[in-house]
Amino acid sequence: MSDGSHPVRRCGVLGDPVAHSLSPVLHRAGYAEQGLDWTYDAHRVPAGGLEAFLGGLGEEWRGLSLTMPLKREALTLVDRLTDRARLAGGVNTVVLDDGARVGDNTDLPGAAAAIRERTSRPLASAAIIGGGATAASVGLALVDLGVTRIELLVRDAARATDTVAVLRSHPAGVDVRSAALDGPGDLAADLVVSTVPAAAQTAELVARCEAVPVVFEALYDPWPTPLSAAALASGRVLVGGLDLLVHQAALQFELFTGVAAPLAVMRDAGERALAARNPA
Repeated sequence: MSDGSHPVRRCGVLGDPVAHSLSPVLHRAGYAEQGLDWTYDAHRVPAGGLEAFLGGLGEEWRGLSLTMPLKREALTLVDRLTDRARLAGGVNTVVLDDGARVGDNTDLPGAAAAIRERTSRPLASAAIIGGGATAASVGLALVDLGVTRIELLVRDAARATDTVAVLRSHPAGVDVRSAALDGPGDLAADLVVSTVPAAAQTAELVARCEAVPVVFEALYDPWPTPLSAAALASGRVLVGGLDLLVHQAALQFELFTGVAAPLAVMRDAGERALAARNPA
């Protein structure tokens, strides 16, 4: 029960699928560490269902984490967008503040923090596998870190049109091109980011990435993916999906609670949960 210094509030993660999400594990660990009697649960909300879910929330709700397929759907359902959410063209965080809905995007600063936690090398060029909302957010973070050239590897260039437009809208300016996912030749870039399912990481695709010195795998389950396993085996720098999840979740935690996030505690909880799912 609350001791009265912090009122009991509700938060949660929405998406479809969402049962696999580690966000409840991370946020609950943070609440326990900081002595907050808050709740955080996963709620399955399919595409087209976000407006109804938001309309049913009571005053006890404080914050929402959004995952697929809701990040772009939320753009028109909030009262205000932060600059980075507007730039990304997607919302992964909704802060409920005295009846107002504020849409934010912690994927951008979370991705930048995850990369800089693993490597300090200069980054000028990147290849991103996939063309969805995660590709857009990580791509913008890369431009923030100094990347000036991005190649999007996609199955259908038409489906990446929105992401190309988002990346080109960055005020710093960036050369963005799209290419076929199954095209020929080794990738030549300072960093490669994968935002596609593990099943889509064919042996040919993994081989094309072998010369890239930094690998950013946006997934954390299943782990390791073919691309992350190859990076680990070769001793290259690997930024994992759990790194991204923990950093963006820590930023959400602080937006929701106004309290400093216990990053190490949240990461440890995530690592233990993943280990339990995938015993050696």
